Amino acid sequence: MQNGFRETLQFYLVDCKTPIGKGIDVIIIMMNLFICAILVIETYVVDQEILSLLWQIEKVIVFLFIIEYLARLYGADNRVRQLTDIYNIMDLIAIMPTLILIVFPYLGLTHDVQFIQFIRIIRIFRIFRFFRFLATPDFFFGSLTIHVLRVTKLFMIIFMIFFISSGCFLFFEKAANPGVKTFGDAFYFTVVTLTTVGFGDIAPVTGGGRAVTVLMIISGIILIPWQASQIVKEWVHISTKRDVICKKCGLRYHDRDASHCKSCGSIIYQEIED
Repeated sequence: MQNGFRETLQFYLVDCKTPIGKGIDVIIIMMNLFICAILVIETYVVDQEILSLLWQIEKVIVFLFIIEYLARLYGADNRVRQLTDIYNIMDLIAIMPTLILIVFPYLGLTHDVQFIQFIRIIRIFRIFRFFRFLATPDFFFGSLTIHVLRVTKLFMIIFMIFFISSGCFLFFEKAANPGVKTFGDAFYFTVVTLTTVGFGDIAPVTGGGRAVTVLMIISGIILIPWQASQIVKEWVHISTKRDVICKKCGLRYHDRDASHCKSCGSIIYQEIED
């Protein structure tokens, strides 16, 4: 009975075809989006009542993350491998900052404002949790082709670079830079920097802000163009291929004028354009 329950639990945590599996995926994705949105909202001037409400919602979501984390660990065939799995580590990154903030007042260290701010900004890395869904070809319930999924993943990587860079820049600059007070200000600076536009209306004034800016520029020179070139490459590949599946080896995409599979040499049946 226990083994059956574990297998069922593990199945629904990785499944995205059945109604239950789809429901779990949608709920987890929505929680990820909401908890990232909370981090952004908190950087703006809002009522204390709203901040308190957001904090309570964050604690509930993180509690559900803990349940998900323990459920994945319980249902895993190899729990040691599960603990060291990169996606499991991302789950811990999503959980730990809120747990630390909950326990922190009981340690008598509430005066350490810098530490609290550091823990809060660590929450920016929760966005990595979306990689769990992009790692499978069944993302979006299997409605995306593998090439569209690759393009989506590349776009997501670029957005994550922007998002994390903005959060780190805000952490260092918010207290000292009058031009950087909200996440929107930091995101604007990140976009301007990584796209090499450089309007100059916002500039880093702290050592940490300058270090983050240097990393942004390196990303703008190396990572962003490389990711963009991969996206273009995928688009070109999609536009020059035809979605025909080889009946023998299962290869899906072939040249538009191909009459044989380039993998196994079998004849593929497709309409040839005149």
